[in-house]
Amino acid sequence: MSLAHEVNSRHGKPTGSGSPGNSGESHVDGDQPRPVAASPRSDVDHHRSHIDRLIDERRPGYCLDAPFYLSDEFYAEDIEAVFASTWIFAATAAEMPEPGDFVTLDIGSYSVIIIRDDDENIRAHHNVCRHRGARLLTEAAGSLGNIVCSYHQWTYSPEGDLMSAGVQAPDFDRSCFSLRSVNVEVVAGLVFICLGTPPEDFAEVAARIAPYIEPHALEQTKVAAQVDLIEHANWKLVMENNRECYHCEAGHPELTCTFFPTYGYAPEDIPKRLKPAYQRFLAAEERLAENSRRNNLPTALIEELSGRPTGFRIERAALDGKGESYTMDGSAASAKLLGDLDTPELGRLSMHTQPNAWFHFMGDHAVTFSLVPLGPDKTLVRSTWLVHEDAVEGVDYDLENLTAVWTKTNEQDAALCARAHQGISSPAYLPGPYAPTENDLEEFCTWYIERLKAHRTQTEKQTAERQTAEPQTAQRQSAEPQTTEPQTTDQGGRSR
Repeated sequence: MSLAHEVNSRHGKPTGSGSPGNSGESHVDGDQPRPVAASPRSDVDHHRSHIDRLIDERRPGYCLDAPFYLSDEFYAEDIEAVFASTWIFAATAAEMPEPGDFVTLDIGSYSVIIIRDDDENIRAHHNVCRHRGARLLTEAAGSLGNIVCSYHQWTYSPEGDLMSAGVQAPDFDRSCFSLRSVNVEVVAGLVFICLGTPPEDFAEVAARIAPYIEPHALEQTKVAAQVDLIEHANWKLVMENNRECYHCEAGHPELTCTFFPTYGYAPEDIPKRLKPAYQRFLAAEERLAENSRRNNLPTALIEELSGRPTGFRIERAALDGKGESYTMDGSAASAKLLGDLDTPELGRLSMHTQPNAWFHFMGDHAVTFSLVPLGPDKTLVRSTWLVHEDAVEGVDYDLENLTAVWTKTNEQDAALCARAHQGISSPAYLPGPYAPTENDLEEFCTWYIERLKAHRTQTEKQTAERQTAEPQTAQRQSAEPQTTEPQTTDQGGRSR
């Protein structure tokens, strides 16, 4: 849905070709003026001004206005201002255990190859041949020796260097045609990429979260399962749904076997029906504190979800039941613990990174979740379960037991998000207020608006610099003497 259609429909003005009053309607009555077509430039300016107004007038404490979720214009804005301008979680290093192993990731019109090179470093390249722009790799994952374009067989090393390009002109320099690189950082086994100029705060964030994750030794894990789920909802609805547990008590019976439904409540606001769960939580937190001290695990909450380019939240918290893992009874799903941990009763180390990922690290396994927008109304959610590299399926872990809770929870969330998107698509939708337990949603929306404003400021700055430079360039060119080189032809009679 375009922003123009969205805005008109919300004011009760039909936009179909046969609708009365539509500017594109033909009139046979000679007294009716013929419509004057707006110029493409004015349409762009109108859409831009409306986007800017919605950004600037966003009401704190309330859901976003409908066009943020529904319009094609905001989808395009999200790709450039958020997903192409911030650090996003892309994969785990365990997905590329050997040199030559790769995964690909499509984000809007971008496509990225993430590959382990011959020195076992993780690299990222744009998935575009430097010859005539063909897509290099079409597989979601695989293993190769070199990257070969199937069109004209230009061949690149995993490091991105052009190794072979067939017959070229004598002065052809292969070093000028390496693959275009993408910023990549690996933090304790988690792979993050940035398509644009990378925000400078990521190194500081990485240094703060790494001590929490490193004891789980993700570099010594393997992928036990990976599931892709298409959710029929805008990506922001998916993230908002994940950032609150207001719906968990009624919506996630499997998850709340272990995840305390008191998440987000201030102690004094916990309703009477959840008091027993809160008492179990306090007791479990005492056991977790002792086990964490013995294993030298940091547990303190760090929450900086807005006010910075790389928003994040990380904390170790207790689980219900046996307190060991995300299973139906809370017991460990894998007999082989991660790293050098001496007990499975370590609750969950949970991390959230803006804009697209959330993680749970337990004593016996880890689960990573990431999303990629596929359109204004469609989102890919990828879940990856990691176990110790020596764990054997059917011996150390049962795959169904390992994945059951989050598989079911993801399916339930997909249905809830689809219903939310359907409701927001109605002309009757008005943004409602966030509940006190939904503070993380307010933080997410605050961060999101900050990113849109930062991108707008950067774009305006670049435009102003370009406009300043253009007259200067024109003046230099006009001052230069003009020369006309004689036209020559090759042996085939073609002009050169």
